[in-house]
Parts: sequence; C-alpha cells; structure tokens
Amino acid sequence: MNRRVLAVLLALLLVFAGAVGCARTVDGQAVSADAGGGGDDTGNVDTDEFDKLTLECAILSEPEIAKAVGGTSARSTFNGAICRWIVNGPALVNVTFNWFEWGDYTVEKDVAKRLGYQTENIKVASQVAFTQVNPKRPGSCGVTTRAPSRGIYTWWVESSGSTGTDSCAAATKLMELVLHGGQ
Repeated sequence: MNRRVLAVLLALLLVFAGAVGCARTVDGQAVSADAGGGGDDTGNVDTDEFDKLTLECAILSEPEIAKAVGGTSARSTFNGAICRWIVNGPALVNVTFNWFEWGDYTVEKDVAKRLGYQTENIKVASQVAFTQVNPKRPGSCGVTTRAPSRGIYTWWVESSGSTGTDSCAAATKLMELVLHGGQ
C-alpha cells in the first residue's frame, strides 16, 4: 500500500472514530466557561477566592526549616504547587515541600520504585512513611506520608556536596515538625 492510500484510510478512520465518540447526549444545561467562575470575560480572576492558595508554604517557618536541616537561614524561592527554599549554612541545601491533596500514598511509593528510587519504610510521629533516594543522587532524599486531612505530604532535602547534612534525617525532621504542628 502506498503512503497516500494509507494516509487517506487513517484520516477516514479518525473521522469515523470522532463521529462515533461525539454521538451521545449529555444531561444538563450548557454554561459558558466564564459563568460563575470567579472572573469576568476579560480574563480577570478574583484572587480573594484563593486567599489560602499558598498557605501550605507557610506550614513551617523559615527558621524552623533552616534549623531542621542544620543551616543558619532559609529563603523561600518558590510558592505554588510545590514550595522551595534554599538553606544557608556550612553549604547550600535545597528543600522542597509538596502537599498533594488528592495524592495517594501507595501510588507515590509505586512511582518512586518504578523510577528506580530506593525506598525504605519508616515511622514519623507514629505514622507510616517511606524514604526515597535516587541512587544517582545520594545527597537527595524524600520522605512521604499521608497528610492528616487528606492526600500526601512529601519533604525533599538535597544537600550539595559533602555538607555533613543527612538528607533523609533532615527530611524526616521536617516531616515530624509538620505532623506535630511545628516547635
């Protein structure tokens, strides 16, 4: 079969599949995308609706984060889906926190294993948790546990070079602080 005939057959198949997939009725009333979405038709968003959007990034204070990883000070570098800090001390240490409200502990652990991370079951503040270490980056360690309300918490600590920082111990300490409500 030449390429042109194959392309025509493929295009016909896609058109047929699209027609079959769209041939159904959905109950309800159509509503425009901007109706009731907290914005207006100019694309402006009422940010007052999202007043606690980065609340999780303040779950621990910068001095608590610095102390937990053996540093002298911490500086926030990003607040969003994840929270990041650079901790100064004997050397730079990168710290990351995420709270995935709809995350699943088992799924996170399975993904870590599929990515080739070494995992170890631990307990943090009487909760089941696990560490994850990438053998290619031994100075980096993550600790994941179920969040008290829902989802999962993960702290990552990555020390650069020989800082003397035990990344897994530091990530575990951060998790303990969060689960105990800080110091």
